[in-house]
Amino acid sequence: MSLQPLRSLHASRPADRAVLCSRLAEALPPGAFLAGDAVDARYRGAGDAGAEPRFVMRPTSSAEVARCLAACDAAGQPVVVQGGRTGLSGGERVLEGEAVLSLERMASLSAVDRASSSVIAEAGVPLQRVQEAAEAAGLYFGVDLGARGTATVGGNVATNAGGMRVLRYGMYRAQVLGLEAVLADGTVLSSLKGLAKDNAGYDLGQLFIGSEGTLGVVTRAALRLHPKPAGECAAFCALGSVEAAGALLSRLRAALGTALSAFEIILPEIYESVLAHSDAPRPVAARGAVYVLAESHGLDPQREGERFAQELMAACEAGIVEDVALSQSPRDVHRLWALREGCSHHIASLPDCVGCDISLPLATMGAFLTAASAAVRGLDAGARPLVFGHLGDGNLHYIVQTGAPEAVVEAVLRLVREAGGSVSAEHGIGLDKKRWLALSRDRAEIATMRRLKAALDPNAILNRGRIFDPEPEAASGSAGS
Repeated sequence: MSLQPLRSLHASRPADRAVLCSRLAEALPPGAFLAGDAVDARYRGAGDAGAEPRFVMRPTSSAEVARCLAACDAAGQPVVVQGGRTGLSGGERVLEGEAVLSLERMASLSAVDRASSSVIAEAGVPLQRVQEAAEAAGLYFGVDLGARGTATVGGNVATNAGGMRVLRYGMYRAQVLGLEAVLADGTVLSSLKGLAKDNAGYDLGQLFIGSEGTLGVVTRAALRLHPKPAGECAAFCALGSVEAAGALLSRLRAALGTALSAFEIILPEIYESVLAHSDAPRPVAARGAVYVLAESHGLDPQREGERFAQELMAACEAGIVEDVALSQSPRDVHRLWALREGCSHHIASLPDCVGCDISLPLATMGAFLTAASAAVRGLDAGARPLVFGHLGDGNLHYIVQTGAPEAVVEAVLRLVREAGGSVSAEHGIGLDKKRWLALSRDRAEIATMRRLKAALDPNAILNRGRIFDPEPEAASGSAGS
């Protein structure tokens, strides 16, 4: 038997766990190590759905994270990393025998550097604080999510979060100028210079973006800020088909370029359901087969606002758009976005919903939606597909209210593969989607992922079983066995 499984089996003995706990308690400030009755149920993961953690570590610095991981690695103790616990793929959910590394106390945010248009945030800083700091400095942060008040920078980086304005500003990866991360053995890798150009060897920070905490723990990030839009306009449109929505997207892109900041889609089932359960007025009189919320962020608000309105009117005259409501004030913009964000809130209030976070080529999206609806209703005649998302970047949140969740998800994701799409657009794989990873990544890609994992976390302690299951040898020595 190799050394690594022996160490893991050794760590599973109660006496050795007690030694580990003692070392960790000494390595952390008072109140930062929790065990037994002191462990709150929230550390089980989103919705308190996981197992009870063996213990919880709440470090306040990268050095403390390094000490925690070095001790756990030496003992073979598996660790799950938690931030705001807003993930939607189960990555933060605790499995039997795991300890929790919570980054909630790492909440320091530097002053905004206006010269470089950047800010340095620790992993536990909520997204909303970054947005507010940028706003106060006359700048803008390019990522926005519905969970902005609780989702944290570390989790955003680890999942390469997307959100509502990827069309203009890109995924979270595009916002990261530099990273600090701690490897499983406690090695600290720090590159927070924030240089726009730095080709001195491998860009190691890129490895951790989107890795879901399986390769290392992101502790700090230097984040890019953007010029603050001088004005914003929004329009809510009713259209006759997904193809018409695609035609409108092409027209607005050609006319507005990078000023087109968002292009969201809402299908009728979820649209009508949200309106029926809220006091929001109908933005447009027409009943469309598809609804679109388009937004423009302009540095020249008058000129770009006029161009935005002109293109929408031209699309109406061309028969692409059936009806449109154009914002006349910031309050109107907020009201239209409230309807779009209401889709996520409404889904959370419904029972028996299962979600697929998918991306598709725009050219295949219409055919996919037709085929998926037929497949879902063929499996469950009473199923309700509730679909909305970020059409500008091909990302749909395909939610289904159904009594046959497993069969429905399987059918939908296999159709995604046939359509040339991905089974995870922005929520990651975590625990819940790993059985479908092979629908989007081939054997060579998954094998290379495993090689990276083995190189950076040879004892497989970090977020074990997320994205893919551990190799049999690593799994056999779990401290939870």
